[in-house]
This record gives sequence, C-alpha cells and structure tokens, in this order.
Amino acid sequence: MSKIDPTARVEDGAVIGEGTEIGPYCIIGPNAVIGANCKLIGHVHVTAQTTIGDDCTIYPFASLGTPPQSLSYRGELTKLNIGSGCTIRESVTMNAGTVAGGGITTVGDRGYFMNCSHVGHDCHVGNDVIFATSATLGGHCEIGDFVFIGGLSAVHQFTRIGPQVMVGGVCGVRDDIIPFGLVNGQYAVLEGLNLIGMKRRKFTKQRLATVRAFYQKLFHGPGTFGERLEASRPLAGEDPAIAEILGFIGKGKRPLCLPAIAK
Repeated sequence: MSKIDPTARVEDGAVIGEGTEIGPYCIIGPNAVIGANCKLIGHVHVTAQTTIGDDCTIYPFASLGTPPQSLSYRGELTKLNIGSGCTIRESVTMNAGTVAGGGITTVGDRGYFMNCSHVGHDCHVGNDVIFATSATLGGHCEIGDFVFIGGLSAVHQFTRIGPQVMVGGVCGVRDDIIPFGLVNGQYAVLEGLNLIGMKRRKFTKQRLATVRAFYQKLFHGPGTFGERLEASRPLAGEDPAIAEILGFIGKGKRPLCLPAIAK
C-alpha cells in the first residue's frame, strides 16, 4: 500500500502507485499519476497532467508540472511525463508543455537533477542525464541520452544537445551541440569530444581513434566548414557514431556549436 502523510494534500482523481510514500506537506493535483515505489520526501508540488514513473525519489520544494513560463499560455491543461528511476533534488522545477509546442514536456528514465535545475516547457530530455546545480533549459530544447550539463549552465530555447555530450559549468549554450561533443566557455564553444563519456560507454580504442580522426577532419581540416562537411559525408559508414553526428547536423535548423577557430 502507499503511505501518505496526514499533512499531505492528495486531491481526488490523483493516482498513487503501490508502495509510494507521500511525505509531509506535499500537494498532489487531481490529474497527477505517480508510479510505484516512489518517495516524495516532503513539500513536493505536483500539478497539471503530470505522470511520474516508478522508483523516483523527489526532494523537498520540487515543483513538477507547473504552468509553462510562456506568454502564449492561456491556462490549458497540458502534460509533463517523467520516466522511472529519476532523482529530483531540492527546488527542481519542471514545467508542463504548451499547446503550440505539442502540449507535453518529457523527461526520460534514471535522470539525476541536482538542486535548482530547471526543465522548461515542451523540452524533451533523454535517459540517464545529469543536470548539475542550477542547470537550466529554455523551452523546446531537445536533450539526448547520457548528457551532462554543468552547474549554472543555461541552454537557449529550441537548442538541441546530442547524446553523450558534456557541457561545462557556467556555460551559455546558444547553438546545437553534436553528439559526443565537449563544450565549455562563457558562451559555449566546442572543445573536442567527450572521450571520458565515450570510454564509459565502452568505445574501443579503435573506435575512439576513428571518431577522433573524423572530428579533426570535420572541424579542423582545410577549407570552410561547409566544404569539410560535404567531404566528410562518405565517412558515415566508418562508425555508427560518425553517422549519428552527420545525421544530427543534417537535421539541424539552428546554428551549430563550433570550435573557436572553426570557419
């Protein structure tokens, strides 16, 4: 059975999974669905059509499903979906979607969101991400699996960050970041590949060498970036990671985050 503290307010219509604990002074709205074996430690606010997967731990003063911070919002009931196994620390905020943006914000499984981090409306966040303290997403961002965003870093609305990217601390991210990228700086620039993350994902030495050679050719070879991109397209068959990077670039509608010296 679920365990609900007598000081918590769980409105009629809310669904609470088996084995879930709702701690002191939590407020759970009527359209919320909370999975099994979750733990809301206390003072947690869940509203809108928010669905939380199994085995999540949510710390005090987290606010989930609150209205989108968008001037176009007119009070519509929209959605926030959070996957299973997430850890959501103190004062994290995640907003529901907007009608114009599809009406839903999504967060994948096993995410770790440190205190005061924020997921804006209509964002789509992958699995196994880590948001350090006060990492912030503007609306409509797309974040891949295994992404790490450093403390006090902010991502501009509509920006895409590919899988296995590492964003350093205190970065302003204004442009799309290729999969496996490593970015740093006050206004983020591409500094190389996230080799540590790639090794953790079991890339062999040969694969690392192949992808690094491709990266050097694409971002530091002769000619303009557009010329190097065209010349690099035949390399997609050399490694799945190269194909993923080229595919990501091909789908882009916004500027790409480049090295400081790239042209």
